[in-house]
Amino acid sequence: MNTVNFIQKQLNLSDKSINATLKLLSEDCTIPFISRYRKDATGNLDETQIEQISKLNRQFEDIVKRRESILKSIEEQDSLSHELKQRIDESFDLQELEDLYLPFKKRRKTKADAAKEKGLEPLAKIIMSQKAQDIQFLASKYLNDQVSSEDEALQGARDIMAEWINENMYVRKNLRRLFQRKAVITSKVVKAKKEEDGAQKFSQYFEWEESLNRTPSHRLLAMLRAEAEGFVKTNIEIDKEEALNFIENAVIKSKNESSEQIVLAIRDSYKRLLEPAISNETLQEAKEKADKKAIEIFSENLSQLLLAPPLGEKRILAIDPGYKSGCKVVCLDEKGDLIHNETIYPHAPQNESGMAMKKIRSMVNAYNIQAISIGNGTASRETEYFIKKIGFDKPLQVFVVSEAGASVYSASKIARDEFPNYDVTVRGAVSIGRRLSDPLAELVKIDAKSIGVGQYQHDVDQTQLKNELDSTVMKCVNSVGINLNTASKSLLSYVSGIGEKMAENIVNFRAENGAFENRKQLKKVPRLGEKAYQQAAAFIRIANAENPLDNSAVHPEAYGIVEKMAKDLGLKTNDLIANKEKISIIQPEQYITENIGILGIKDILKELEKPGLDPRKAAKVFEFDPNVKKMTDLKTGMILPGIVNNITAFGCFVDLGIKESGLVHISQLKDGFVSDVNEVVKLHQHVQVRVTEVDEARKRIQLSMIL
Repeated sequence: MNTVNFIQKQLNLSDKSINATLKLLSEDCTIPFISRYRKDATGNLDETQIEQISKLNRQFEDIVKRRESILKSIEEQDSLSHELKQRIDESFDLQELEDLYLPFKKRRKTKADAAKEKGLEPLAKIIMSQKAQDIQFLASKYLNDQVSSEDEALQGARDIMAEWINENMYVRKNLRRLFQRKAVITSKVVKAKKEEDGAQKFSQYFEWEESLNRTPSHRLLAMLRAEAEGFVKTNIEIDKEEALNFIENAVIKSKNESSEQIVLAIRDSYKRLLEPAISNETLQEAKEKADKKAIEIFSENLSQLLLAPPLGEKRILAIDPGYKSGCKVVCLDEKGDLIHNETIYPHAPQNESGMAMKKIRSMVNAYNIQAISIGNGTASRETEYFIKKIGFDKPLQVFVVSEAGASVYSASKIARDEFPNYDVTVRGAVSIGRRLSDPLAELVKIDAKSIGVGQYQHDVDQTQLKNELDSTVMKCVNSVGINLNTASKSLLSYVSGIGEKMAENIVNFRAENGAFENRKQLKKVPRLGEKAYQQAAAFIRIANAENPLDNSAVHPEAYGIVEKMAKDLGLKTNDLIANKEKISIIQPEQYITENIGILGIKDILKELEKPGLDPRKAAKVFEFDPNVKKMTDLKTGMILPGIVNNITAFGCFVDLGIKESGLVHISQLKDGFVSDVNEVVKLHQHVQVRVTEVDEARKRIQLSMIL
């Protein structure tokens, strides 16, 4: 089996598409570049399919590498028979490879090893053949200075047989299947920890039992977190007698004195070797599936958050609300640069609302403010009402934005480098303003795990999580495109083909030489070669460039095609762009080249119709219920407007404009069965909800979207 066969077994794709994708990946082409500009080569594969091919290719390479390591190890032990080598060569399953390797794996001295050293392996072989009758007489032949009795000899033989049973591939494979189908997970409270702080949030799992293969990912991760924190003990088990009966039927072929010894060996093998190993494997497999599900949800949420509607280049007054410490106010220009900051105290205990109003009105007029952004943390609603009471000289849009991750950003090196002369409060307020103007550009500066749009992100495989989130950020950045002359180093680092070091070089070049005038200037950036330019060029935009295509998603390699299209129509390139009437009469087939096929040409025509179009929607103001300012204002049965601010496997959380978000359980999203929350709601979606339960003591709000 080769890589393509391996991938085809798991993906229903043509070998031509797989081969073309693998070739492009081997040439250091990025996934965004391949999916957008090499559609004709791959057969129009999307980013998800290309990513799957990339992952399976790495998986295949890992299997081949592990297989070579196993073969080498067994060969060094002079134990590699022709039959064993053939079985290993034909295996493309890591679990099966490990089972084949198990008898040869280096390990600490076992009971079986000790018994073999006493010369009891021949006795074990005779018993295992199930032909011996007088077991006591047979055992007496193996007495020596290390074995003093027949019972001791038989015990040693059973230790050896127990190990052989444990290493039996058929037994292990089918026992795994039994665990996968019938394993039950139980959790029991650790009595000494039951009354400790934090225990109550896991009270559901103090006495819990359910089928493992029906346990939702979020519940498994919650149980494992409860165990990690010492509040419960979990266990994975199946019906012991069913497991033992299966092993006996698989191993024992006749009923005699030998089989009685084998039954004892089987019970010992199951209790001491098989059950601990297989139950642990089963739990790990379930954990990996739960991790995958949690990471998928986190990735989807992050994508929706990054692609949230931007307000655009506006002058923004941003407020980080607070009570005693006041509200930190900053004014930002169209590019998001800080032009003014100060603190106001409109709330208790100072209650300087009159002075605060004057300051806000003055700042709005002095800095020509076009919109106001308020963080959704402490004192958010009060600050929103305070702002809306001010009589401005012109209409202003007032937005409440998520503060999630703002404090992380404000204390980060990125923030310190951007604002070395300002403290964390100013930096946090700037972030609140910028994420209204362009959520994507601002949120890429924050560690994705700190944005708070996932579940159990600290409990899943951290390497896998980081890789998936980095991939998600890259997809989002490249789907939108970035302004080369205003993008931060953080944003640039996610552009196809760029990376962190090259992003720094671009920022330094821009600082030394001024704004980029065209895409070709990228090639003058130190260490940015032809390959990086090919991968990056079409994902960067240059506003007001001499060549208007530099502000579009048309790749420089296709500029000649566009120029030919314009010439054939008797137009200049400038006159063709956004000219739907002329674009509609172009015959794509006439412009196919060796490198760009029909799919590529059609994409070019779409882009020419709306060059540089931002795929994100425009930001909209949202109004919370003015009568709900705190949890005590909620009453069962109330119908309220809200914003979805987090999505999990078990439902979504909705911001009602107060400190506590409410949960809409998956069963309450709509009438009928829902398998995937994301099929019904999206992050930042405006929804109507009904309050079904308010638990003030536990700070929990239950909601329903079934009105």
